[in-house]
Amino acid sequence: PPSRGLRLRVVDHASQSAVASEAESVLRPLYMDVQATTPLDPRVLDAMLPYLINFYGNAHSRTHAYGWESEAAMEHSRQQVASLIGADPREIIFTSGATESNNIAIKGVARFYRSRKKHLITTQTEHKCVLDSCRSLEAEGFRVTYLPVQKSGIIDLKELEAAIQPDTSLVSVMTVNNEIGVKQPIAEIGRICSSRKVYFHTDAAQAVGKIPLDVNNMKIDLMSISGHKIYGPKGVGAIYIRRRPRVRVEALQSGGGQERGMRSGTVPTPLVVGLGTACEVAQQEMEYDHKRISKLAERLIEKITKSLPDVVMNGDPEHHYPGCINLSFAYVEGESLLMALKDVALSSGSACTSASLEPSYVLRAIGTDEDLAHSSIRFGIGRFTTEEEVDYTAEKCIQHVKRLREMSPLWEMVQDGIDLKSIKWTQH
Repeated sequence: PPSRGLRLRVVDHASQSAVASEAESVLRPLYMDVQATTPLDPRVLDAMLPYLINFYGNAHSRTHAYGWESEAAMEHSRQQVASLIGADPREIIFTSGATESNNIAIKGVARFYRSRKKHLITTQTEHKCVLDSCRSLEAEGFRVTYLPVQKSGIIDLKELEAAIQPDTSLVSVMTVNNEIGVKQPIAEIGRICSSRKVYFHTDAAQAVGKIPLDVNNMKIDLMSISGHKIYGPKGVGAIYIRRRPRVRVEALQSGGGQERGMRSGTVPTPLVVGLGTACEVAQQEMEYDHKRISKLAERLIEKITKSLPDVVMNGDPEHHYPGCINLSFAYVEGESLLMALKDVALSSGSACTSASLEPSYVLRAIGTDEDLAHSSIRFGIGRFTTEEEVDYTAEKCIQHVKRLREMSPLWEMVQDGIDLKSIKWTQH
């Protein structure tokens, strides 16, 4: 009788495997860019696989077991995400990532309360998607205050208080900065917003699962979360929206009314299961990861600064997430250092803006000189980074900075005691 069930299909993978083996023969660089994205934790993949293969039902199908089992998995994930930030599961809305969550929070709140409130406050060092959402609201007639930050990268709370107006609907300040790792005083900002009856949104993509967060203690009304920054899958995230006192948002996407009408579209069960598991793993391992990452970060900074003069750490060293280290190497072009360190995956800023040669707007906001801003490199240390990788990165970095400085006429002039600031350069 003909065999029933799955039949194996023989496919010619020769061409594909040739490409793969060619790639494997060249060693891949070490990965030190965990602010851009993180590898999937194997435990997350294990949790996701059944929902990619056997349990493929639409979580919104009400009439059969396929739908029910997917819905149960989705609600379990909602619980896992909520538990990590001290929220109620009904306050978690699944999205495609932190960019969408930020858009929903900022545009959604502004548009819902537009009849009475026309003013928003954010900071100059926010992620591009927050700044661009604010820009598009300005085009709709809203007023936006972009608060400057101090040299440390932290906002001045007095300036925030002074900026709040009677018609301010929302304050949006990120928890941990994606370029310099600076932690804003979220609980204090929450208290100020709550006392002035203004909603408080925080983009916590770089902080969730890495530092303890509690939406009630910190008086946070809306929070953006990303899956791929916490060893979960790409293409999924969440937004926390407070229920008591209730925060209303105008939905950006029309459709079948899923996710309490705030985010229509079929919820992708496998991705959401991945996000939930990533949150649970992060909750279990947060303390251990933090200790380990702090140690590795200290080791990297100490090795580099011991061997090289004129290295500046950008951002407040105290109020800082240790896994994000942004260093400026004076008299070295950051891009040439990145090219030289081709066996280590690093970046000179955020992945979203790394295509432009402009120096980072975050570094400009903290008052970094243009030349130092161009010489900055971001080192990311994560859950799977090893001591050997840190040592190798530090050694290579020291070696190439020394080599590039020896080639630099500016470095030579500085060694001869010439103050570069005093030189009048002529334009030819």
